[in-house]
Amino acid sequence: MKLARVIRFDRSDLNIFPLAADEGEWAITGSFSFADLKEDEITGKIKQAFANGFMGVPSFGYSTLVSVATAKDGDVDALTDQLVERFMTAYGAPSVDLARAAAEEEINFIADICHEHKTGTLLSLTRTMTAEGIRESFRAIAKADSCSNQQLWTIVEDDAAEGDAHHGDDNLKDMLR
Repeated sequence: MKLARVIRFDRSDLNIFPLAADEGEWAITGSFSFADLKEDEITGKIKQAFANGFMGVPSFGYSTLVSVATAKDGDVDALTDQLVERFMTAYGAPSVDLARAAAEEEINFIADICHEHKTGTLLSLTRTMTAEGIRESFRAIAKADSCSNQQLWTIVEDDAAEGDAHHGDDNLKDMLR
């Protein structure tokens, strides 16, 4: 089964969300975390999380981007258990069975989104509040095949003798070749 994993390219998530998800943890959309908020309560860091944050599990923090990854059965079971616990303790689910059904629905939803994409595809999320409730849209950024083997730096041996004092622009050009 394909699911989403939190990915972080820089430290911005640490500054813009009330709690940033940990890199590498499984992610769901987590829109349920905003279901009881009124529009005037969606401000500041909460607004940023609402507008484009995936929810990481088990931190229950937010991430701007996720990467499609393959999950094993044990991963799905652990994710389900963590969500059941969260629905029971933080959201007051009336029973374990209802909490499990909600957890499975969240996992199946993100799995449906990830299913059509290749492993490594990046996903972003945009949420808006409408008269009908929360609307989500997703954008996929395909992993460029050309990037997987792209070499950014080449190290070139310096042919100059150890005592050679030549350290000018030509030497720099040779090193960056």
